[in-house]
Parts: sequence; C-alpha cells; structure tokens
Amino acid sequence: MNTVSDKKQKKIELVEKLSPTLKKATGVVLVNYTGLSVALQQDLKAKLKEVNSDIVVVKNTLIKRAMDSANLKNEAINEDVLSGQTALVVSNGDSISAIQVLGKFAKDNNIPQFKVGFVDGNFYQKEGLTKISTLPSKETLYAQVVGSLMSPMYGLVGTLNGNLQKLVYILDQKSKS
Repeated sequence: MNTVSDKKQKKIELVEKLSPTLKKATGVVLVNYTGLSVALQQDLKAKLKEVNSDIVVVKNTLIKRAMDSANLKNEAINEDVLSGQTALVVSNGDSISAIQVLGKFAKDNNIPQFKVGFVDGNFYQKEGLTKISTLPSKETLYAQVVGSLMSPMYGLVGTLNGNLQKLVYILDQKSKS
C-alpha cells in the first residue's frame, strides 16, 4: 500500500536522479506537450534518441526542484513557464540537433511547443529556440563552407582551362592554313 511517505520518497529519488542528468546535459529544453498522443510521443522519442537526446515527462514542481539542484535555475523559469504540461528534452550530444528535431516535429504536428531552454550553458526563450530549430544541420553548414572555399578555385581552373582551349584552337587553325 502506498503511503504518503512512500510517494514523497519516490519524488525525492526522482529529483536526485534527474539533477545529475541535467547537470551533465549539453542542452535542456522545456516544452509544452499538450495534445501529444502516445503514438506521437513514441515517434518523437525515437527521433530524439537518434541524436542522443531524450524526452522526460515530470511534474512541474519536480522540474523546478531538479533544476534548482542542478544550478540551472534562471529568473525566466517562473510560474508561467512551469505551468501546464511540461516535458524536459535532455541532450547529451549535439544539443542543436535535438532542437532541430523538436522544431521539425512541431512543424509537422503542431506539437510540442518550445517554452525555454539551456543550450551549451546559454539560456534561450521560445523565440531563440525557434530560430535555432530552423538552422541547417552541421553537415549542411560544413558543405556550404567547403563550397564557398572551393568556388574561387573552380573559377580559376575554368578560366585557365578556357584559355588553354583557345590556344589549342588557334594552333589547330594555324596548322590547317
């Protein structure tokens, strides 16, 4: 039989387990998951797992305690943020990838909605997280940088190749006359 002290002890254990997870995370994003069906929740979990992240549903009071214990407290995390159905998205790898997965998922399903988050030690409001979610992936950015660096070289090769072709054409015409 569950007594009040058993429930309280389970809550304490949950906070004690969640706090170190939040401390070592590269990113922690709070989202409103109202309306997220079980099927969509499982789909989102699978997509987040691919980028070394996880979604955790915990009561708002326990989120507040765990964040206080993990020194992630910010003046912007108040009663307004910790109201309604709140889930934590915890990243242990590339925190930007997790936000991009959330952004794409939210765009496709209109759920979840960003609240606030900590990304690589920096605090972001909903607007900042939304902007981050629309950034291209790291691989795309790397490709764009390499393309930008290679573009002048391709232009030079094309110019030199064109002049070489003109020389060959002139020599061919001279040899025929």
